[in-house]
Amino acid sequence: MNPEVLIENSSAQSVAKNKEIIFQDLGIMDYKECWDYQEKLFSEIVAQKTKNRDLPAEEQTSTKNYLLFVEHPHVYTLGKSGNEKNLLVNDFQLKEKEATYYKINRGGDITYHGPGQLVAYPVLDLDNFFTDIHKYLRLLEETIILTMKEYGIEGGRSKGETGVWLNADDVFKARKICAMGVRCSRWVTMHGWGFNVNTNLDYFSNIVPCGINNKAVTSMHKEVGNEINMNEMKEKLKNNFALLFEAQLV
Repeated sequence: MNPEVLIENSSAQSVAKNKEIIFQDLGIMDYKECWDYQEKLFSEIVAQKTKNRDLPAEEQTSTKNYLLFVEHPHVYTLGKSGNEKNLLVNDFQLKEKEATYYKINRGGDITYHGPGQLVAYPVLDLDNFFTDIHKYLRLLEETIILTMKEYGIEGGRSKGETGVWLNADDVFKARKICAMGVRCSRWVTMHGWGFNVNTNLDYFSNIVPCGINNKAVTSMHKEVGNEINMNEMKEKLKNNFALLFEAQLV
C-alpha cells in the first residue's frame, strides 16, 4: 500500500453516479476546525451510502462530492504511517513559531501547512467516478502538473513517492512542490494536497518533510521569481481538476 494513502474497508453502490462536485473556498481556517468540517462531510456521505444499501434502487439518493480550498495558519500534521521523530522542534519551540501540531488520520508522514500554501481537500465518493485509489492519486498529481505547466514550470513524479516534484531524477536538484496524503474509506476520500504557492519555506526546516531527508522543498514563488496571484491559481486548479475528473464544479 502506498504510504501516503490510508485505505479502510470499502463497499459498492448501485445508485446513479453524481458527477457534480460542490466547490467551497474556505479562505483561512484553523486546521482542527477544517478537519472537523471534513469529517462531517465525510460522515454524511458514508451514512448516505450505508442507507442506500438497504433501499431499493429507485429510492436511493446520490451521494454528494466536495472540493475544499483552504489556507491554514502554521501547522504541522503527522499521518498514520509517520515517525514523530521527523518533527524537529519541541512544544516550546512550536509556540515560539506560532505553530500547532496534530497527529491525523491520513496516510503519509509529516508535513507543514501555512499561509501562502494552497491546500485542497477533495471529499469525494469515488463510486461516482472510479474505484481506483492509485488512479485517484495520479489525477491529483496531474492537476498540479497541468497547472504548473501554465506557468512554464515542468512538474513531475518521483518513483515510489507520492506528490509533485521538480527534477525528481536528479539527486542534487530534486525538490518537492506539492505533498499529498489521503484517507479513503468505503471509497469516500478526505485530506488531499498541500501545494506550495507563496509559502514561507523556512517552516519546512523544522521537520523532515514527508520523512524524506535527501530532497529539498520549493514553491511556485521561488521557481517563478515573483509572488503568484492566488485567485488566479485557484481558478486554474479548479478547471484542471474538473477536466481530469470529468466533473462539473458547482
